[in-house]
Amino acid sequence: MGRMHSKGKGISKSALPYKRTPPGWLKVTAQEVTDHMCKLAKKGMTPSQIGVELRDSHGIAQVRSVTGNKILRILKGNGLAPDIPEDLYHMIKKAVSIRKHLERNRKDTDAKFHLILVESRIHRLARYYKLSKKLPPNFKYESATASTLVA
Repeated sequence: MGRMHSKGKGISKSALPYKRTPPGWLKVTAQEVTDHMCKLAKKGMTPSQIGVELRDSHGIAQVRSVTGNKILRILKGNGLAPDIPEDLYHMIKKAVSIRKHLERNRKDTDAKFHLILVESRIHRLARYYKLSKKLPPNFKYESATASTLVA
């Protein structure tokens, strides 16, 4: 299947290990991992940043194999989940930065074009998240108020 706004048709992706149990050399309990994740979330880290931190610094390749739950589900259970989903947040952040660039460089038609593409992806993703009830039904992306969502 092709990409939405590019020419690529790649299917390259990472593969999870077949074994769903944590490795034998990993000596941390599920409670320790959960506590550490909550501490990192309180510092302001996103779920993907928490996963990278646990993988690189603590040797926990898959949080799900240790705890039985995914990072976002654990954060939701502790009331630390982000307000808007992470992928939507980063798209809004990208749109805000493109808009800021266009204020300085009015003639950059390529940036104008890509802003339209990014904002159409934002609208599509917001529609999906409203249907799956991850966003409130009255959520509406507006370019004027987008910088407050990101800040």
